[in-house]
Amino acid sequence: MVPQRDKPESAEEPEEAPGSPMRLYLMRHGIAIDREDPDCPSDPERYLTPKGIQRTRAAARGLRALRVKPAALLTSPFVRAVQTGEIVCEVLGLDPKQLRTTDALKPEAKPARLAEELGRLGGEVICFGHAPHLDEFIAHALKATAPFTALKKSGLACLDIDSLAPLRATLFWLLSSRVLRRLGD
Repeated sequence: MVPQRDKPESAEEPEEAPGSPMRLYLMRHGIAIDREDPDCPSDPERYLTPKGIQRTRAAARGLRALRVKPAALLTSPFVRAVQTGEIVCEVLGLDPKQLRTTDALKPEAKPARLAEELGRLGGEVICFGHAPHLDEFIAHALKATAPFTALKKSGLACLDIDSLAPLRATLFWLLSSRVLRRLGD
């Protein structure tokens, strides 16, 4: 079991202030319709396949087993990422209306843009996005010269963000969809 940060049990405790250290989860979207499929819509409209929905739901049960309870949920506006976020909300018992789309999670966005967006948040945050953008953000946050991770579909990275200005983070763990699905069994 992955250790969890201690959290206040009392509703009286104030939420962490924006810019405070945070636990950041980065989840790549599930399996989407293949670009080569003749029925494939434009890239922003690509949607999860039935297998993608099933595997994402099973991976989300792994998040539940890890007791992931984000205070903020950000997603790329692309359909497959939004669907992934909605599935995670359903499994974790969160209101999908909490999902907020941001251009900072689009595939072509610069990693620094996501760091700026995160600067307005605190506590636990989960983001739903795309490869290689999420891997580029991880490298940027860890001051690596190039990406060194390769998040698979419905895979998840967990970072502890100590500071957003300047950006300073630690990679806590990286789990494939397969591992998440096993945790959720």
